Amino acid sequence: MIHTVTRQKYTYAEYRELMDRLVGEGKTTGPLQNEAMAHYTFLNHKRMARLDKKGKLTPELQASVERVDRSYTFLILTEAWCGDAAQNIPLFQLIADANPNFKLELVLRDENLDLMDAHLTNGGRSIPKVLVVDDATQEVLGSWGPRPAEVQAMVMEYKAIPEEERPPYSEFVVTVQNWYNRDKTISAQRELLQLLEQAIHQRGQDIQE
Repeated sequence: MIHTVTRQKYTYAEYRELMDRLVGEGKTTGPLQNEAMAHYTFLNHKRMARLDKKGKLTPELQASVERVDRSYTFLILTEAWCGDAAQNIPLFQLIADANPNFKLELVLRDENLDLMDAHLTNGGRSIPKVLVVDDATQEVLGSWGPRPAEVQAMVMEYKAIPEEERPPYSEFVVTVQNWYNRDKTISAQRELLQLLEQAIHQRGQDIQE
């Protein structure tokens, strides 16, 4: 069963409106408010706008999405300053646009730490974290996040460098965003296809058998 969400849930449209308002105010979500975090939010707002306009599902993922005939929710833990969230969350809205059996509910990580702490990545509160919830049973069937496997490997390699020898984090962030720009969501879509096949389609076959 899914843990209770204690604070506000946002639809994708409401979350985008929140980001728009925060950018206008020079702010971000969460308790840490400074110029750098506000700037990340500004960049993420632009990234998501670009993906909203140009994003497209691969034929394979589109076909898998269209086969789904029960109701599911993507419950997504996020924050406006998170670059990985900006690059990946729009994909889940594309899935919801392709099949009304899917909907998105976005919640802010730092307002829902009990939920976040039930779904850590290597012991950390990494976001975005996407939970696939069966609407009928409220069971979490699977999860994805916080980033495609190749980027996760880059992050782990960066963290493994002794702190005094690491390149500045600001430089590493640019490297990651350049990877996303080259990849054009293909890696994430490949992983989401696998998630749908295992968490939804294969599960449905197992139940029928």
